[in-house]
This record gives sequence, C-alpha cells and structure tokens, in this order.
Amino acid sequence: MISKLLECENKYEELEHRLTDPEVISDNDLYRKTLQEHAALAEIVEAFREYKACEAELAEAREILDGEFDMELKELASLQLKDAGKRKDEVLAKLKVLLSPGDPNDSRDVIMEIRAGTGGEEAALFAAVLFRMYSKYAESMGWQVSVMDDNETGLGGFKEIVFTVEGRGAYSKLKYESGVHRVQRIPQTESGGRIHTSTATVAVFPEASDVDFKLDMNEVDVDTYRSGGAGGQHINKTESAIRLTHRPTGIVVTCQDQRSQLKNKEKAVKVLKSRLLDLYSSQQQEAQAEDRRSQVGTGDRSERIRTYNYPQNRITDHRIDLTLYDLEGFVNGKLDDVITALSTADNAKRLAAGTDPGES
Repeated sequence: MISKLLECENKYEELEHRLTDPEVISDNDLYRKTLQEHAALAEIVEAFREYKACEAELAEAREILDGEFDMELKELASLQLKDAGKRKDEVLAKLKVLLSPGDPNDSRDVIMEIRAGTGGEEAALFAAVLFRMYSKYAESMGWQVSVMDDNETGLGGFKEIVFTVEGRGAYSKLKYESGVHRVQRIPQTESGGRIHTSTATVAVFPEASDVDFKLDMNEVDVDTYRSGGAGGQHINKTESAIRLTHRPTGIVVTCQDQRSQLKNKEKAVKVLKSRLLDLYSSQQQEAQAEDRRSQVGTGDRSERIRTYNYPQNRITDHRIDLTLYDLEGFVNGKLDDVITALSTADNAKRLAAGTDPGES
C-alpha cells in the first residue's frame, strides 16, 4: 500500500513539473489533460503527506518518551503521541476510500426514469415531487436536466417521466436512488383528511457510449407518431415522436421532447443503449448476486429504499436505517446528507473485504 502511495506522489510531482513546461503550456489539449491528471491525484497525495507527517510526529514523541527528558516534556510528548495516533487513523481511513477501486461509471452522465406505482393519481403526483426534487438537486450541483419523455396526468402528476442529468459525477451521486420510494401523506385528492401510502419507482442508468455497447439497429423496430401531452403540451402536426422496440428483449423506449424526429430518435437510441447495457451487465453479474445485494448502491429496483412521511416531516432511508426530520428541505433538493451517508456506507462495505491500507 505504501509503495502505491509513493508511486502516486512521484507521478503527482512529475505532473506538477510538466505543468510548468512551455511545450505543455502551449498545447491546450495536452495542458488540460495534464491538469486533470494532476487534480485527480491531489487529494490522495495530500492525505499521504499528512500520513507521513503523523508518522514523523509519532516517532519524535516515542523518542522523547524513551529518552532521558524531564517530565514536562514527556507529558507533552504523550499528548502528541495520542493526537498524532488519532489523526493517523483518520488519514488511513480516508486513504482506504481514496485508493479503493471506484465504480467505473461514477463520472458518467445519467438517465433516470420515474414511474408512478401504487396509489393512482396520488402516486403520479408523488412522481412529480420526485422529479422536481432531483431537478433542484441537479441545479444545486450545476448539472443540466433534460426531459426526454413524459406522460403527464390532468392534475400535474406523471405516470412516468424519463430525463437525463448531465454533469461531473452525476452517476456517483444519483446511483443510490434506484428503488421504490414510498410516501405517506394526505393526498390532494382526499377530502376526508386520511393519510394514504403511495409509491413511485426510480431507475438510474449510467449513460452508455458506443464503446460500451454496439446496438444493432436491425433488431430495433422504429415507429413514429404525433407527440402529445396533458393540456396540449408538445402538440404538433408532424409525426416527430419516436418509439423504439428492441425485439430480442422487448424493451420499448419513446421520446417526444424535441420537435425534430431526428433529435428524438438520437435521444431514444441513447436511452435504449443505456437500458440494454444495464440489463446485460446485471445478467453477467448474477454470479456475484450476493455481493451486489450487500452493497448499498446496487440494490434491487423492486426494493423499498426510502419513506417520505409528511405528517412527521420525516425521511427514512431503510438501507442504512437513517432518519432525518427535514422533509421539506429534502424534497426541495437538499439531498447531500443522505447521499453522503449512503456513499460512506457503500464504501465501508466494499472496503470490509479489502486489505488493511496500513500494510506496506
């Protein structure tokens, strides 16, 4: 482990030197690539240097405690030994996370699908709440949200909505949202004031590229139709909406967001590739099903993952037994506390099977 950290530090210093090289500076693409590589190592190197500083402090403190020094200095050394030991443990825990194999999809853009579950119109309204929640969170992160297809109800809910989230690290944060979301509240459609329970299902896919997945369009049926929606939305006189049906799997994707048939087809193909990649990846990983179930971020989409209780202003994430009392803030896009907790729990479970990072 220490040898790997030393390699990272040497590479970091080499990149730092290259960033001052006139030939690198004059080449915009090369300079940008070098800067990105340098930035990617910065946190690891900073933590490793802190680790080495702690080791030096520990050695100094032990030398004083083992030597012939006055009691006052030894008392200070004892405090230093305790403080440096604590900081070293914290840095090691951080290095474990930084050096653990990450999800290769973490840097990708995301395709999300929200579908109303049990609960009729109230479930559709809850689906709209979830879409707004993710849109607000994306806005706070500086990401771009683009709706690809939706089926809106008369009261402003969604039977289903498909959208992309584009931005750095989008999948690394949103991948934990796949599953069944349950809401407990008095519906707008309920005059008796009774609390109802409804659900919506969220699916999150990393966007697939041509390198990841080659789609054979000979296996895809392409249909066009006139787009439409509640309240006259998306209505036009041309058949610009696209429906793709992948015959081998039966997966159907539609897109009617753009007025251009070509643009709708491009978006629909993007969604189809991502869904197929997700399907085939899941099939390949069946042999590792037990491991997948043990990880927070790769749960079954049929699993109930979170409850939104409006009367108690409470959010409960059932995967990590986390309960917070700020439902209003949460549905307005303040997801960081829960996502951070999920990420920490996921890392802890993955690292439990790894080696001690303190080993050299």
